[in-house]
Amino acid sequence: MGGGTKVIVIYAELLARMGHVVRVVSRPRRAVPIHRKIKSLALGNGWPSDPPPPRSHFDGTAIDHHILDRWRPMTDDDVPDADIVIATWWETAEWIHAFSPNKGAKVHFVQGHEVFPFLPVERCHAVYRLPMHKIVVSEWLKRIMSTQYADDAVDVVLNGVDQKQFFAAVRGKQSIPTVGLLFSTSTGKGMDKSLAAIGIARRRIPNLRLVSFGTERPSQALSLPAGTEFSFSPPQDQIRNLYAKCDVWITASQSEGFNLPAMEAMACRTPVVATRTGWPADAVKTGRNGVLVDVDDVAGLALGLDWVLSLPDADWRQVSANAHGTATPSSWEESAKKFEAALMHACRRAVRGEIEGKCSCIA
Repeated sequence: MGGGTKVIVIYAELLARMGHVVRVVSRPRRAVPIHRKIKSLALGNGWPSDPPPPRSHFDGTAIDHHILDRWRPMTDDDVPDADIVIATWWETAEWIHAFSPNKGAKVHFVQGHEVFPFLPVERCHAVYRLPMHKIVVSEWLKRIMSTQYADDAVDVVLNGVDQKQFFAAVRGKQSIPTVGLLFSTSTGKGMDKSLAAIGIARRRIPNLRLVSFGTERPSQALSLPAGTEFSFSPPQDQIRNLYAKCDVWITASQSEGFNLPAMEAMACRTPVVATRTGWPADAVKTGRNGVLVDVDDVAGLALGLDWVLSLPDADWRQVSANAHGTATPSSWEESAKKFEAALMHACRRAVRGEIEGKCSCIA
């Protein structure tokens, strides 16, 4: 149910509507290792069953979606011959690098700079140097591909926003100052920084209210402040109501390819306080539609919250309108056209021998 998968589903559906033949291939959830099953049995906890398939943005779609027989690397036999083959994660880029040329021009769809301490860092760096055409979702990522990997032939295709799903009526400030955030335990999302900034802001605004949602439940390891209004995996058509309950949305990511919630919040007329990563690095303008601060700047985030929440109602309404105007020029249909153009660019590069794979749709 992650944002990256949501983007893949949207493009798969829209490219199919545009007349392309699209197949998505993925792995199932990893089975419980045999040694853990034996340990569970030995401890008297019984033989654990493998987890059921998780909820997914693919549920209920007409996408041609093939799931492998088990958790394993993909091979040539798992994918059809094609004009284009697209990796969507650093590990899948390694697999595609080993595919035969008949699988198509090799493209790496980069939705984040996937170099984290819990991953094999050198391998992660290496995939960005592979001779594949990169499509990135933000100017921030394009700069990383250029400065760290000397690749300037990168296409930027910004994500869109579904304005039929994410919208809100013009409003004033909430009767109780309200901050919203996405709950996530994922490395790099900066939950600890967001919560620390909210704690500082509460010293000045004691009645500050917190609204949050996510696909994970808060736990003892990472909890939300008492009194937080938390929604677990809310239906997609109800998320806009959560954004619209907020006077400000905070995101403290340390590494973020795009940051869909920030754009969706703005589409729902909520100003954003964000760190300088992903889409907010270019879209959030301090004093106009929110506040932008450096990564890990907890004090700056707290000051940003304080600034937005302390605005007179008329001034807040203007910042809210500016936020709305920042997000709404985009649409998924326009993004899909640009994505298609980027794929054609990859085909031309493959024909010229600049990237791996071959493409038969361009002579």
